[in-house]
Amino acid sequence: MKHIVIAIDGPAASGKGTLARRLAAAFNLPYLDTGLLYRVVARRVLDHCGDPSDAAMATRQALGLGRIDLERGDLRTPEVDLAASAVASIASVRAALLDFQRDFATSSGAVLDGRDIGTIVFPAADVKLFITATLDVRAERRFAERRAQKVATTLEAVRADLAARDEADRTRKAAPLRPAKDAHVLDTSTLDANRAFAAAADWVNQALAKR
Repeated sequence: MKHIVIAIDGPAASGKGTLARRLAAAFNLPYLDTGLLYRVVARRVLDHCGDPSDAAMATRQALGLGRIDLERGDLRTPEVDLAASAVASIASVRAALLDFQRDFATSSGAVLDGRDIGTIVFPAADVKLFITATLDVRAERRFAERRAQKVATTLEAVRADLAARDEADRTRKAAPLRPAKDAHVLDTSTLDANRAFAAAADWVNQALAKR
C-alpha cells in the first residue's frame, strides 16, 4: 500500500466522518477527525470555566492538548458544538493545532477530515474531497444523532444551530470553509453511505494509479 494523504472537508453532518473512517479502513490508513481537536480545546476551556471566544485561554488549551484528550467521552454535546465553533475561529488556536495534524500524517499517510484540510493543513494532499449536503438533510441527520444520544432538542433547534455554524465557518477570517480548487465535490443529500463511499474510493484509486 502506497502511503497517501486523503483530505476530506465539508460542513457538519454532511457525512464526511463516516466516509473518512470507511476510506481509512479500506486503504489501511490512520484516521484523524480534526474537528475533534477543536472539540477538545473547547471542552478544556469549558472545564476551566473559560470563555471559548477568549483567544488567550483557548490557545493555551490548544497548546496543552495531548492524544489522550481525544479519548474523552464528553466531546459531542450541544454545548461543545457551540464552543468548538467559537475556538475554531481563532487564528492562534488553528496555528497551534497545525503541527499536530501534519505530524499525524507525515510518516505513514492518513485520512483527515475537517474544515480546512485541503486548503490549509495539506494543500498538496494526494486526494481532496469536499463533502456536502443540503441544510435540511444535514439537520435531519444531526437530529437523529441527538435523539439516539437522548439529548433533548428539536429539529428546528438543530437546523438553526447548523445554519449558525455554517455561517461562522464560511465567514471566519482564519481558514474559512470552502472547497479546495482541485477538490472533488460530493453532494450526499441523496446518497446512502455505500454510494458515497464508492464514488470516493474510485477517486482514491485513480490517484493511486497515477503514482
